[in-house]
Amino acid sequence: MALSQRLLIRQGQALVMTPQLMQAIKLLQLSNLDLAAYVEGELESNPLLERAKDEELPAVDTPAQAEADAGTQGPADDIGVGDWLGGELETSREAIEGRLDTSLENVFPDDGAPAAAPTVSGEPAAPSQWAGVGAGGGDGGDYNIESFLCAETTLADHLTAQMALAIADPAQRMIARHLIDLVDEAGYLAGDVADVAEKLGATQGEVEAVLAALQALDPPGICARNLAECLAIQLRERDRYDPAMAALVGRLDLVARRDMAALRRICGVDDEDLADMIGEIRALNPKPGLAFGSTPVQPVVPDVYVRRSHDGAYDVELNNDTLPRVLVSQAYYARVAKSARDEREKIYFSECFQNATWLARALDQRARTILKVASEIVRQQDAFFAHGVRHLRPLNLKTVADAIAMHESTVSRVTANKYMATARGTFELKYFFTAAIAATDGGEAHSAQAVRERVRQLVDAESAQAVLSDDAIVRRLRADGIDIARRTVAKYRDALRIPSSVQRRREKLAAAAT
Repeated sequence: MALSQRLLIRQGQALVMTPQLMQAIKLLQLSNLDLAAYVEGELESNPLLERAKDEELPAVDTPAQAEADAGTQGPADDIGVGDWLGGELETSREAIEGRLDTSLENVFPDDGAPAAAPTVSGEPAAPSQWAGVGAGGGDGGDYNIESFLCAETTLADHLTAQMALAIADPAQRMIARHLIDLVDEAGYLAGDVADVAEKLGATQGEVEAVLAALQALDPPGICARNLAECLAIQLRERDRYDPAMAALVGRLDLVARRDMAALRRICGVDDEDLADMIGEIRALNPKPGLAFGSTPVQPVVPDVYVRRSHDGAYDVELNNDTLPRVLVSQAYYARVAKSARDEREKIYFSECFQNATWLARALDQRARTILKVASEIVRQQDAFFAHGVRHLRPLNLKTVADAIAMHESTVSRVTANKYMATARGTFELKYFFTAAIAATDGGEAHSAQAVRERVRQLVDAESAQAVLSDDAIVRRLRADGIDIARRTVAKYRDALRIPSSVQRRREKLAAAAT
């Protein structure tokens, strides 16, 4: 076979991942917080981007407008200023005392305050240099609430202040500071003593001694390495750490399973003493560090609102507070483009203008895509919004993607880290996409989320004398037309953090006994 060279022309299509397309894809899957941070960075780096101002507030009425409004009032309001003041008033002392029929000293009694020094011009005298001193002093400054608030004390600051009094040796203080830095938000020591000793060049015994000193600080149970040690420290503080209590703290797994028979055998006590000991453990604080300066929990801000209209349909609306609004300053671009000194500056301003334009378009396209996907989800899951979780239908990404003529990957990016606020609560958009479970009669399939909710309802309705096993739950579900296996029920029960039937029976019997 001979080899030869030929020149051919072919036509084809290929998707090129331009930087603008990559930016649009990146913006689509960002949450509202990440998007706000990204836009802030673009505003700082791109001189042609500017933040869109809010809508102009209504102007305050001018005095002329106020007079015009007053002139449009009804007859009952046609009372002139001079009428209710009784005509032209005389402001002399004698006229005022005549109208009041008493002396001004009786109306405004002297409270002993020093009178203001008179001035030649008749203007009030300036306040003295002591006028701003005291609670009622008028210093002319604005009210500053920060002057009345103190800084929040963190757990590390609280422990460091106590450590300075409890430990005097400089070497031990260095070890103590390192250990305090390893204490997490809940108050537990996150590091290993052996690693700390190796890092600081100290012996393990020295680190253990410093740790014991830190564990004696306030709050009780601080700097513990596990839950059992935390509870033991608090029990020693209360002088209740006897051998029976030590055995109970050493088997917290049996306490969680409510295996009273095994606990009585291990602790060597009767039912009454065991109940008292468990009650004392419940009164302890398993996370003593949470009382200090913990990080505030950020509430979920929904991206979409779903409201029911008067005609029974559902209105889908974007949350404008989560949508960054930016504008491209074309006037500024035209001015700086003319003043560019060389080709490099022209290229720089051209790239900034192009990036700013693409960012504004990408943000607009992102908002439109979110609204389109959310509207289709509401249309597919209208029974959920009307009747609840039990009426949630099976739904996958392909169904929504085909309905709105988009790719599944686009729908997946849109539903990531996005939330929808409804009358039934705030849900992540991915919550509405659930697997399908076949029906026993061959009818419409059931949603996996609806089946999990059904399992929860069955467990909540059971009594201590009739606790349902996994097989019994399977029979109940099949009676309702849900074809499900026992291992699937066990998987759903574990996902819902529902204990086994044996443990539930123990808990219900113990609750009934108390």
